[in-house]
Amino acid sequence: MEDERKDGAYGTPQKYDPTFKGPIYHRGCTDIICCVFLLLAIVGYVAVGIIAWTHGDPRKVIYPTDSRGEFCGQKGTKNANKPYLFYFNIVKCASPLVLLEFQCPTPQICVEKCPDRYLTYLNAHRSQDFEYYKQFCVPGFQTNKGVAEVLRDGDCPAVLTPSKPLARRCFPAIHAHKGVLMVGNETTYEDGHGSRKNITELVEGAKKANGVLEARQLAMRIFEDYTVSWYWIVIGLVIAMLMSLLFIVLLRFLAGVMVWVMVTMLILVLGYGIFHCYMEYMRLRGEVGSDISLVDLGFQTDLRVYLHLRQTWMTFMIILSILEAIIILLLIFLRKRILIAIALIKEGSRAVGYVMCSLLYPLVTFFLLCLCIAYWASTAVFLSTSNEAIYKIFDDGTCQFVGKTCNPETFASSNESRLCPGAHCQFAFYGGESGYHRALLGLQIFNAFMFFWLANFVLALGQVTLAGAFASYYWALHKPDDLPAFPLFSAFGRALRYHTGSLAFGAFILAIVQIIRVMLEYLDQRLKAAENKFAKFLMTCLKCCFWCLEKFIRFLNRNAYIMIAIYGTNFCTSARNAFFLLMRNIIRVAVLDKVTDFLFLLGKLLIVGSVGILAFFFFTHRIRIVQDTAPPLNYYWVPILTVIVGSYLIAHGFFSVYGMCVDTLFLCFLEDLERNDGSAERPYFMSPNLKRLLNKTNKKLAES
Repeated sequence: MEDERKDGAYGTPQKYDPTFKGPIYHRGCTDIICCVFLLLAIVGYVAVGIIAWTHGDPRKVIYPTDSRGEFCGQKGTKNANKPYLFYFNIVKCASPLVLLEFQCPTPQICVEKCPDRYLTYLNAHRSQDFEYYKQFCVPGFQTNKGVAEVLRDGDCPAVLTPSKPLARRCFPAIHAHKGVLMVGNETTYEDGHGSRKNITELVEGAKKANGVLEARQLAMRIFEDYTVSWYWIVIGLVIAMLMSLLFIVLLRFLAGVMVWVMVTMLILVLGYGIFHCYMEYMRLRGEVGSDISLVDLGFQTDLRVYLHLRQTWMTFMIILSILEAIIILLLIFLRKRILIAIALIKEGSRAVGYVMCSLLYPLVTFFLLCLCIAYWASTAVFLSTSNEAIYKIFDDGTCQFVGKTCNPETFASSNESRLCPGAHCQFAFYGGESGYHRALLGLQIFNAFMFFWLANFVLALGQVTLAGAFASYYWALHKPDDLPAFPLFSAFGRALRYHTGSLAFGAFILAIVQIIRVMLEYLDQRLKAAENKFAKFLMTCLKCCFWCLEKFIRFLNRNAYIMIAIYGTNFCTSARNAFFLLMRNIIRVAVLDKVTDFLFLLGKLLIVGSVGILAFFFFTHRIRIVQDTAPPLNYYWVPILTVIVGSYLIAHGFFSVYGMCVDTLFLCFLEDLERNDGSAERPYFMSPNLKRLLNKTNKKLAES
């Protein structure tokens, strides 16, 4: 078969080069400026990390803080033995002010343990329970005040309720008794002013905590399941790995069978659909109301109504008939191209078999991506916790100074405290007004951009490495005798030594598009409450356009990296040559892409489904492996879902290597057709099966 596009708008075919024998070993550095920029950006990224680690304090995320901004349970502080945060009045946490300030407008202190009994300050005062009650008052509480003064100044809570710690915070232990919501054994509580109120008011302030408590219990049970089933989960993942490897090996022999069987089944299914629609159409002949048109019926919420119309089945039959005709015509005119795609897939299986270490390379990519994620996450946490403690005035009354910043050390003697006796100066949030604090948003954006850049660089490095190894296989005239020693390590060394700049260039372009998409998502979240339909429509269009742009750039980068691995050219030249080469063979590209996508989908479904079914029967005690049986579990779906997700990731890792192999061999195959003609001086490097499909021969080999 001759090339689909010889010349024109997509460049000219590659010319024969007698010195070209596969990936060029004597090459020079490419895109040096981009390499320098990447190194400078990494230095800047490290500097940002150092600044964040210097100013940040991750304890603000881990440990709760009291009204003075001091940590609870942190070693080396006065609250080291007080790990829990206690709210004086949890009901006030239901105030809308919480949504604005992210802080409950009630005093909060660190305590050694949460209260375990119901007790009011009025009852505890001058009783044997007062010593117990005092541990829930503010530090330095003076007992010489009267009851009214203590409650007015907020030195002690008006009431204690039985509570349980959750996320290092004390929440009321709410339960139901005979249909009545209770805290401890009480259905009412005193508000500190002598009146008793229904406990449902307290429930409204803490009902969300119960859901979190149930989530915590669920998490503990899931953790228990992991501790007793991890051994069998690992075995299931090993089985998935072996099945993935076996599937790749079998593709060498069964790729054609699987493709043609599934195509035949698709034709038969569509044929049955046409037959069924025709039978339903004939069955409804003569029935009352079946001849009503879809337009006259209009839209109905019960979609089953449409199945009683003859026009519905006629429409289905026409659509299925068109699909059937399209598929049959594609098979007639694209049969040879499908055979070429199958042959390349089989050749990919052979290439992976000769470069077996390539199947382990995804572990290197995974490790490097983990480093990128860890550095990004830690830097983001330190940046977000590098603000200073800001104190504001809180009051549940009508104080005019509410929300104003204050100093907790001097607030008691301030004018605001005298004018608003019920107000409190307490910790509100972390912030700051310095230049560094104003630059935090920009530093976070830079942190996210560098993460995308480095992550894309790691992925690009893996693609160039694998492409170089598999290109070495294709361009070996006598396979595998002419295959160089350690092709994967050689390709990895070439990529880092000569093409760091080109990889950085491609990753940089992709990172720009990704950070724009993140910003669009942020703006979309901010605009959700708006009623401007034009703004929503514009945002949706922008998100769709940049999604498509990212997909195209990924496709272009992937093929550009293959050309870089083979020829050692810079990124722009490689991207242009790869794009023109693919456009000159666009039909072959489409056919190969769909065939490989189908086989990979089939492989993933087969592997994940088989391992998932095996895990289901094992963990539900329906089968036994030798003498062992599954351990007792709280939720049998925990290990099953873990095995299914892990199996998919393992299969995806194996098939990503295989997909890169097929794409590399495909580009090499197209280059081979354009460069060579099968003569003694210009022999084809393709496999005998491909030459047979294309009616090509190497004259030297034929004469011998």
